[in-house]
Amino acid sequence: MPVHRSGTARARRLTAAGVLLAAFSFLLTAPSSATTTPARGSAYMGMGVLAHDGQKGTPTTDKAAQTEGVDVAGYQGNVAWSTLWSSGVRWAYTKASEGTYYTNPYFTQQYNGSYNVGMIRGSYHFATPDTTSGATQANYFVDHGGGWSKDGKTLPGALDIEWNPYGAACYGKSASAMVSWIADFLNTYKARTGRDAVIYTATSWWTQCTGNYGGFAANNPLWIARYDSTVGTLPAGWGYQTMWQYTSSGPTVGDHDKFNGALDRVQALANG
Repeated sequence: MPVHRSGTARARRLTAAGVLLAAFSFLLTAPSSATTTPARGSAYMGMGVLAHDGQKGTPTTDKAAQTEGVDVAGYQGNVAWSTLWSSGVRWAYTKASEGTYYTNPYFTQQYNGSYNVGMIRGSYHFATPDTTSGATQANYFVDHGGGWSKDGKTLPGALDIEWNPYGAACYGKSASAMVSWIADFLNTYKARTGRDAVIYTATSWWTQCTGNYGGFAANNPLWIARYDSTVGTLPAGWGYQTMWQYTSSGPTVGDHDKFNGALDRVQALANG
């Protein structure tokens, strides 16, 4: 009997050790929210679109006049604007803010740098409708680089409203609540600046999260995100896009865009 008890105890010790080893291995290999969910403030134009819709292709040759542009954010650091100018880029948007908790630390270099090489530039706000109201975020945007002046070189601010990189795709809002949030932002932005903001979005997100609402098309220029050979179907109400983000290259020298018109049309939008 003593031998039997000793063997049983040894088996129990081995079993316990096995459980601990398995648990330790799980902790080492299991994904954590820290690695799967990006830090607040790190979102950039097209981040959610790329994750949801993917990169399917690049534009086919189009004889219609289009003007090349880029959009940049803080993670790209100091941008070589002269190099982009030499490659044919003539307009740019820089991320200014996100929610009411983030401003781009490289905003001055990016926003002024594009202007200084001759580009027509603007700024954008990454919306987080789950954190504060549309009006609050519009005011934060205007107060942190989202303003507008009629100098012929400044484009109206853009509202980046797309897939939520931090949680629920539609930020926990119903379609009607999302439309109200967007309207709140747009109305406040116009009251502050005198300009109608550009709406940047993807048709897939707009359809799911606003119910494909068409009421903003009359006043707000559309900047569509679709990484394919054509823009495809546009959100309800818009018969054409003003701008098209056709590729999201991630942390390189900006995502590339095409303005639907020659350079004089870019200037016309800047002048209002």
